[in-house]
Amino acid sequence: MTTIKDIAKAAGVSVTTVSRALNGYSDVSEKTRKKIMDIAKQLNYSPNTLARSLVMNKSKTIGLLVSGMTRSALKDNFTFEVMTGVNDYIAKTDYDVILFNTNSTKQREKTYSQLCRERRVDGVILQGIKTDDPYLTEVVESDIPCVLIDIPIQSDRVGYVTTDNVYGAKKAVQHLLELGHRNIAMMNGHDYAFVSKQRLQGFCEAMQEANAPIQKEWIVNGDFSEEMAEARAYELFTKHENITAVFCASDLMALGVMKALKQLGLRVPEDVSVVGYDDILLASYVSPALTTIAQNKFQMGYEAASMLIDMLEGNEAKVVTLRTQLVVRESTTEVKKG
Repeated sequence: MTTIKDIAKAAGVSVTTVSRALNGYSDVSEKTRKKIMDIAKQLNYSPNTLARSLVMNKSKTIGLLVSGMTRSALKDNFTFEVMTGVNDYIAKTDYDVILFNTNSTKQREKTYSQLCRERRVDGVILQGIKTDDPYLTEVVESDIPCVLIDIPIQSDRVGYVTTDNVYGAKKAVQHLLELGHRNIAMMNGHDYAFVSKQRLQGFCEAMQEANAPIQKEWIVNGDFSEEMAEARAYELFTKHENITAVFCASDLMALGVMKALKQLGLRVPEDVSVVGYDDILLASYVSPALTTIAQNKFQMGYEAASMLIDMLEGNEAKVVTLRTQLVVRESTTEVKKG
């Protein structure tokens, strides 16, 4: 196996010079660095990253801590798109990524800090974590730099990436109001998601600004699950036949709502208009195609990775808020008169 001594001998320089060139120190001239890199390549030199991380006290590895990586979440594709964004940015750097899934029993038995220290990660991106998750408190209190996705908490060591959820929800409800709807219900997620609170706020703001009545019993939680949303929507529309439109805090729940409406013999959009949130892949394939609020999941991951690497290079934690877009398809129409 090739060592840095072999490279030093072939290049006619000291072992220290080789070490500093390979580790990117600026006191090695570009000409010498190139020569050393070329020889290292020719000799198939592979650095011992573990040994190097012990010396430099940096592993050049970041963790991606995800909750909700289950089979039922496959339809959603949200987590995967965020991960793709993270991976795309990290591929341009000299960092590696380790994936942690907080749903597994093995990882539940360890604290967040233990996980990170055992795997020697320099920093972490967290996604899909509930507000009551014990990991979350520990993250914010730990000294490990981290970036949260869709969780608006910030400190010296914690930054976050999100979309404008209040305005996104507002756009969805304003679209329904412009179509003449006043009897609008909301299928929200759950009480332990920041996005649920923000999308509910957007819903209420749009309704209040239009002087449309907000019926508390028409706001129900579907737990961001297609099956749960279907069951809750079935109950809702059985009890309240005068609802003409529903805003759903996720596309997956919107699909569940559409199933329930079909069972009840109600047509979308002729009898009930439905708007989703996320613009998952299925939104454009379902029939009728779903009107929704698109957010760039890939960009969320990309920005989170970029921010974390910035923090690891000594910059401050930041907040990035991405814009959303209303995508009008076939699931909404003007309210029926009479």
